[in-house]
Amino acid sequence: MSENLNSKNIENDQFNLIDEESDYKDLITRLNEIKSTIALLEKTIFK
Repeated sequence: MSENLNSKNIENDQFNLIDEESDYKDLITRLNEIKSTIALLEKTIFK
């Protein structure tokens, strides 16, 4: 039974890592979009 629990914990940990990696990729994408928007606003403001 202990082996079953360990196996499930490992599977959950792997799923969590994949989920976290996806979250980080989404965050980086969103930050890049924000960066582009700020750059565009700066160009517009300082013309």
